[in-house]
Amino acid sequence: MAALSGARSLAAPGPRQRLLLDYGWQFIQADAQGADKIDFDDRPWRALNLPHDWSIEGEFKEDAPTTGYGGYLPAGIGWYRKHFRLPQLSNGQKCWVEFEGVYMNSEVWLNGHSLGKHAFGYTGFYYDLSPFLSKGENVIAVRVDNSLQPNNRWYSGSGIYRHVWLNVANPVHVAQWGTYITTPAADSAAATVAVRTTVENSLPTPQNIVLRSVVKNAAGATVGVVDTPVTLAAAGSTDVAQTLKITAPALWSVATPALYTLHSSVLTGKKVGDNTTSSFGIRRIEYDQDKGFLLNGKHVKMNGVCLHSDAGCLGVAVPRQAWVRRLQTLKAMGCNAIRTAHNPPDPDFLELCDQMGFLVMDEAFDEWEIAKGQVQYSYHTLFAENSQPDLVSMLHRDRNHPSIVIWSAGNEVLDQGKARGVEVLKNLLATFHREDPTRPVTVGNDRIADVEYPATPAFLDLQDVVGYNYVDRWLNRRELYYSIDKQAHPAWKVIGTENGSIYSMRGVYRLASDKVVGRPGFRPGSYNTSMVKAEQLWKFTAVHDYVIGDFMWTGIDHLGEAHWPFKSSSSGVIDLCGFPKDSYYFYQSQWTDKPMVHAFPHWNWAGREGQVIPVVAYTNCDSVELFVNGKSFGSKSVAFPQQGNSGGNNKFAHPFVNATTSDLHLSWDVPYEPGTLKLVGRKNGTTVSEEVRTTGPPAALRLSVDKKTIDADAWDIADVKVEVLDAKGLVVPNADNLIEFKVEGAGTLAGTDNGNPQDRTTMQSKQRQAFSGLALAVVRSRDQPGTIRITASSGNLQSDTIQLTARKPVNAPGRVIGLK
Repeated sequence: MAALSGARSLAAPGPRQRLLLDYGWQFIQADAQGADKIDFDDRPWRALNLPHDWSIEGEFKEDAPTTGYGGYLPAGIGWYRKHFRLPQLSNGQKCWVEFEGVYMNSEVWLNGHSLGKHAFGYTGFYYDLSPFLSKGENVIAVRVDNSLQPNNRWYSGSGIYRHVWLNVANPVHVAQWGTYITTPAADSAAATVAVRTTVENSLPTPQNIVLRSVVKNAAGATVGVVDTPVTLAAAGSTDVAQTLKITAPALWSVATPALYTLHSSVLTGKKVGDNTTSSFGIRRIEYDQDKGFLLNGKHVKMNGVCLHSDAGCLGVAVPRQAWVRRLQTLKAMGCNAIRTAHNPPDPDFLELCDQMGFLVMDEAFDEWEIAKGQVQYSYHTLFAENSQPDLVSMLHRDRNHPSIVIWSAGNEVLDQGKARGVEVLKNLLATFHREDPTRPVTVGNDRIADVEYPATPAFLDLQDVVGYNYVDRWLNRRELYYSIDKQAHPAWKVIGTENGSIYSMRGVYRLASDKVVGRPGFRPGSYNTSMVKAEQLWKFTAVHDYVIGDFMWTGIDHLGEAHWPFKSSSSGVIDLCGFPKDSYYFYQSQWTDKPMVHAFPHWNWAGREGQVIPVVAYTNCDSVELFVNGKSFGSKSVAFPQQGNSGGNNKFAHPFVNATTSDLHLSWDVPYEPGTLKLVGRKNGTTVSEEVRTTGPPAALRLSVDKKTIDADAWDIADVKVEVLDAKGLVVPNADNLIEFKVEGAGTLAGTDNGNPQDRTTMQSKQRQAFSGLALAVVRSRDQPGTIRITASSGNLQSDTIQLTARKPVNAPGRVIGLK
């Protein structure tokens, strides 16, 4: 069968075709009457490629119906139409369209025939096109209705914001999401791989086939094969169970995320009638009431973050490379676990977590039957009718990912305090355990010790793992954390599903006497004390094995959860641009071993000469010495957890560190004078240092990029960082110069940002003020190879230019390539 015009093929040569349907759509942000009809004239509409988020293209307005929940951006109704030609299906072939995510309330037509409606914006869905396909031109029309606002926590975006696929298969084929792979036994010597495959027969007569399953390792070598004869009923389907034994497997872990591929083939005689591939990992997970989480028999503390679904100026139509950069930054911090707050994530995101070694808590819903606050049109309006099919869709799509080690049924659901909530949870758990009995299920409970509306004991007892949102929020739990419930409920397995981090805006420093800058209702504190609460929680979490881990709110700033004039939250340790904040280095100091030291604040305090300015250090070194303009202000030490005697009284396995504080940071009070701060850290004979210098006024711009070669697929991106420098080449930490971007050649400007939650310039603007000396431009490739030239300029500052290469996409297995 010929490739679809305007699509890209992902499938390997064979009878099954999987075609990317992202290219050449028409779009209008309006409710166009008659747009479902095949002969509707959509030529005046805007031409674009998917994925697409129309909300991120709009203006921030205080009276936007999305309110601060949705970041004050527009929503509304939009239509998409796609024209394509497909040769006539032969021999009963099936063709179906698959949407990975549409936000929200979508209805899809093919050639004027309604295929169905899908309300939830976060789960994938698919429709059979076969009965309505024409020999000539075909038209898919999609209406997206995101007009009832507000409806989400937090920013949701609008439109067909994830990939769309066209699948073509013979009448006897493996079903959509029809392969389920588990590893019930796994160690370094051998592993058992259990496969359950759903095979469909759309023919009117029974069929005798052989299902062949082949396991290949990362090098492509076959390590297991099994053939199973199957008789399929006419117009029916069946589940086929198979078992393979793998010797000396490479186990999937955080440090070594080894992956295997299952190749499933439907054989009629010697002829291959269908073929699909599924990625998976071989690993063993265990949860223990005392030992916490064990991966392949080894204790692993989940050093986790909560992540929302947007990527700053790109909205929720997030290119894979954006997740790559963000996940790499989190990995360098020592993060090993991610909670997908508060809904099922992008499939690309989960694939990257598999490849990069992250543990994932995959979360289904933010609401059940009871509404939250003022989110008037959120999921509670859909729960009764849609929760079960949405949950099954999520589980079938996601359950082969080795990165997923726990499911979350809900977040801060108000049902937790009601008798009815127990019944709702029972029904959800039954579905989780039926569709995937290999992973436990939790709920993000935020009312475990609430005085007025506490979660009921029956509700908590049902959970496989009891999740705590803000464990230190209630009464004496501020100091005792999980220990009260550990004593009362020793059989509970417990995890911090959501807890606070260190609230801050990058590069903004407030002393106790300064005016508060931040979201109303928050008490961020001064920069030299704002970390204390997070330190106390981490100290408890780190030394109590029974606490499985902690997921901070949040790893990265997200749009929404805001109060005007703010457009976003500042709870992340990484800002909207992907730039680390100081708080990032606190977690790096606790979660990594490579010697590091990080100093703050900046040292530009003109007019405050002689005033005491606290200098703070995050470090994992044994000691740190501060020098101010060459003069030592003394050496200080932090040791956590402190070691006890080993091998005898006053004998230690490692060099003894005489700690000068029980905090997890170091601080010096320094009378301000312009010049240079230098921190020197020492650990086991290794020395590291960091300098902070007083700078001059802005003089020049400097560009750098996360990668200089991108794929010419009209989807790949590069992040271009802009730094405002003084005459000596130092970043000016308080620079806010207006920067203008120019992109020429084989690329376009996808968006700009600066990490400032109060900057409400539209996200596609070619002009952006620097914030704390930095700004970001995101450059997207076109669909042809060539050179991309990016220039940044700002008034009388020296401009800078950087050049990228857009290359023809590389032909690699499992990768979308080649425009056709």
